[in-house]
Amino acid sequence: MGVGYRNSEGYWDPVPFAAAANVEREAKKYRPLVYICSPYRGDPERSAEKARRYSRFAVDQGMIPLAPHLLFPQYMKEEKERDLILFMDLVLLGKCSEVWVFGSGITDGMKQEIGKAKRKRMTVRYFTEDLKEA
Repeated sequence: MGVGYRNSEGYWDPVPFAAAANVEREAKKYRPLVYICSPYRGDPERSAEKARRYSRFAVDQGMIPLAPHLLFPQYMKEEKERDLILFMDLVLLGKCSEVWVFGSGITDGMKQEIGKAKRKRMTVRYFTEDLKEA
């Protein structure tokens, strides 16, 4: 049951209804899809923890984050399927409006992702691990 036009005493009061409608409208506004580009190899557990933090940061900035390195390791083996994983990463990257690069080190996989984004003339933004734009 939603918010009605009448208050608890039955009097006409459209303000709560309008406020609830504004909150709902704000929650449904357009959010661009942003590709989260950050290191994964070396320390997958710590890298995944950072990618989750970067993804949350993107949500807080009004974006929909896409971090394939949080998804694919759930059912694929990096050691055996690296080429396929990178191919799928690049397909997903092409669906995004921006690429956000996090951290100070750029891995080979990240170089390929950044290169594809630049070839597609996508916006590429760089952030530190502390979520500050570089």
